Amino acid sequence: MVVILLANGFEESEAIVPADMLRRAGVETVLAGVDGLQVTSSHNITVLADVTLDQVDPANVELAVVPGGLPGVNRLKAHAGVSAFLRKTAEGSAQLAAICAGPTVLAQLGLLEGVNAVCYPGMEKELTGAQARPGTQVVVDGRFTTCESAGSAFEFGLKLVERLKGREAAEAVAKAACFHGALS
Repeated sequence: MVVILLANGFEESEAIVPADMLRRAGVETVLAGVDGLQVTSSHNITVLADVTLDQVDPANVELAVVPGGLPGVNRLKAHAGVSAFLRKTAEGSAQLAAICAGPTVLAQLGLLEGVNAVCYPGMEKELTGAQARPGTQVVVDGRFTTCESAGSAFEFGLKLVERLKGREAAEAVAKAACFHGALS
């Protein structure tokens, strides 16, 4: 199962577009509200999460996704339950992914130590321990997938599909969604 973490102040496209791409590929994907089911984005769009984070067993997670957006990222960083969930998920064999300011959440937890990663331009100093790769849309290193920004949400979502279901599945989803960009 894929779990996309939602805190009030999340960036809409960075959570919803990857969820859409993954679900189109038939990947079980849940939006997990960290403070309840009703979550309001950074641009005041309210969504209803599928579950609350405390309902998710980290042992059942194949991929955990951290979207960016402010102040959502700051809320994720300050949330003890999120820290515990991500640490527990990282202890297993799950993949971790983050987009825009989201990789700084993983870095704060020490999970990106020595990992090639990208984040929102200008936030590289917050990628503590990571090898920053500015100017790259999507970076894959081991079990980590990071992405630059909301403008790359489709590329990010399709890369996650590829990582879980293979290149053919990602190409099929891209075609069905009329995505005309190149798969990274």
